[in-house]
Amino acid sequence: MKTNLIIGASSGIGLALAKQLIAKGEKVIALSRTVPAIDNIEHHFYDAVSTDALPDLQTAIDSIVYCPGSINLRPFRALKPADFLQELQLNVMGAINCIQKYYSNLSASENASILMFSTVAVQTGMPFHASIAVSKGAIEGLTRSLAAEFAPKVRVNCIAPSLTNTPLADKLINTQAKLDVAALRHPLKKIGDPEQVAAMAAFLLSAEASFITGQIIHIDGGMSAVRL
Repeated sequence: MKTNLIIGASSGIGLALAKQLIAKGEKVIALSRTVPAIDNIEHHFYDAVSTDALPDLQTAIDSIVYCPGSINLRPFRALKPADFLQELQLNVMGAINCIQKYYSNLSASENASILMFSTVAVQTGMPFHASIAVSKGAIEGLTRSLAAEFAPKVRVNCIAPSLTNTPLADKLINTQAKLDVAALRHPLKKIGDPEQVAAMAAFLLSAEASFITGQIIHIDGGMSAVRL
């Protein structure tokens, strides 16, 4: 039975992924600030922006999935250095700390995999996305670098979604008018579904994806590649 470590599994895509993996009969260990609302999951407290030590895990694992993220949309002139540092701590240093801490737990797996998350705003320039694009751009660079360094033992990939219907995005889609406007920005005229993003994540962790590494997979309704 595969064992998956998901950091940030209490809501959104991370929770959807945990549910899908458990439904497949796999084990999920969750690190998050709150306990995921799902049965048959092992939970440990972790806050990516704190200085608390990561919990020790005495078990072998097959995957590390780092899900934490933020949507901090502000004009560049209004951003302070502390805003960029906070984004980097959450999105980049949190991922680095977890990978360094638990890399040895992957050593026994025959299909070891690391998965991180970026955003469509890295490839597609968008106003008011400077701080998140900086930090997620670093994640994309980290993905490719680690894929090269860890090959052939550990695969490393990244998913770059567009706006997805999760609690994190609630302020952007909490009325029908906002939702309609957001949907119209995408060539497919809808926003992302966390279950669909999680399905791609589950695939990238699976043996069927054993020939895939170093990839940034865009699940963005065509926004990064299509102009109508």
